[in-house]
Amino acid sequence: MIPVNSVLQVGHFPEIMQAEIDRRFTPTRHLDPQAPAPAGNFEAILIRSNTKLPEALVKQIPSIRLVATCGVGYDNLPLTYLKQHGIKATNTPGVLNDAVCELAIGMMFGLLRSLPEAQEYVKSLAWSQAPFKLTTTLAGKRVGIAGMGRIGQDLAKRLEPFKVAIAYSGPNPKPLPYTHYVSVKDLAKNCDVLFLACPATPDTDRMINAEVLEALGATGYLINIARGSVIDETALLYALQHKKIAGAALDVFDNEPNPNTTFLHLDNVLLTPHIGSATAETRIAMTNLAVDNLEAFFTHQPLLSEVHH
Repeated sequence: MIPVNSVLQVGHFPEIMQAEIDRRFTPTRHLDPQAPAPAGNFEAILIRSNTKLPEALVKQIPSIRLVATCGVGYDNLPLTYLKQHGIKATNTPGVLNDAVCELAIGMMFGLLRSLPEAQEYVKSLAWSQAPFKLTTTLAGKRVGIAGMGRIGQDLAKRLEPFKVAIAYSGPNPKPLPYTHYVSVKDLAKNCDVLFLACPATPDTDRMINAEVLEALGATGYLINIARGSVIDETALLYALQHKKIAGAALDVFDNEPNPNTTFLHLDNVLLTPHIGSATAETRIAMTNLAVDNLEAFFTHQPLLSEVHH
């Protein structure tokens, strides 16, 4: 049981997620994270991973002992402050792997086969004037995955039937049947399609820069299902505009939900509005795991998915 008036829900949750929260317990809602904290001895905060939790808000509530974020990313939490004050954090890994990987595969084929453009070609009646352009086959290509964690490994399993050679980058090799590269630049040099599936950390900030894009090359494709901060967007825009790479599929951006408008005028991109986990089934599962962590905290059980920060 989660006691009444013990959890502060920070920020807006979509209707389907809010319904699940309200079914299981009664939070105190605080829709504007920048507003002063409401009065109360809250012990936990519930927040979505795409909502930034201001350190100033947590400071106003000295009774806080847990922050449960609904999402796999925790880059929007003030981790240093939480650690200094012994405040635990949880996230919701695993339950969104299927949805994120499904989108990643869909984006890959959408990009390689120009599917959005092909639909417009039919709708505009241009097909009656001339055949659609030739596109690119995936089979026989080399696919790289930057970040071989839970999502990266699930993505690799889905890619195996497509007759591709799979490689990955990361500081240490894992017991997996794929080629390992320490540096993402070496991975980019040796693949045709590069997926980004790494967490947003200081180590991965602007990891995909002009040098890496140059290594990916004019026939290479980039697909980002990680975080916008992983890419130097200025370098990427230059590479796309000057055909330094063949194309990019992006589900995440630096300035969401208002990405750089230059992306909107390019013909070699496929853009989606950060919908990796945006299926009804996944959002309900994420919400339930976040609430399960809250229940574990209040019943003095081990946390199900603690972030070790």
